[in-house]
Amino acid sequence: MRFEPIDVIQHRTFIIAFRRDSFIVSFGSDQDFGNEEEYIEWVSEKSKQFPGGLVVAMENEIPIGQLELTIKEVNDRKIGYVHLYYLVPEKRGIGLGKELHEYALRFFENNGIKEYQLLVSSTNRSALRFYHNNGMQEMGLEQDGKVIRMKGTVRGIP
Repeated sequence: MRFEPIDVIQHRTFIIAFRRDSFIVSFGSDQDFGNEEEYIEWVSEKSKQFPGGLVVAMENEIPIGQLELTIKEVNDRKIGYVHLYYLVPEKRGIGLGKELHEYALRFFENNGIKEYQLLVSSTNRSALRFYHNNGMQEMGLEQDGKVIRMKGTVRGIP
């Protein structure tokens, strides 16, 4: 698997499809997906702001996944934030998620980040298991219990 920066013109069709599928997997519907054009604008803006943070995972020149990683300021400190870990259905459960996770950790480490966070659907058992297995801890429920905020630490950063 190799990672390439998202090009919203070249990758538009499948990044929208991947993001939409992530809503369906997480929440059972894409009802809260929002406006496609606003999503494309957000990806374009964040890609410029965080080079290497928004990438497509490619296998044999076929897009099989996507990562959306940014850096936020929380309580006067910078943390990494995972907006999306995504693999197409046929690539889930075979160990490739670990490669996405390793890419994310390298991105955060290269940007001097010690801690990262994400939100996960409280009903997405496979994602919760993945995050727990990768050392993340639950911080609490948000959005009326719909999601769980989780945090992890980046290795190699004291």
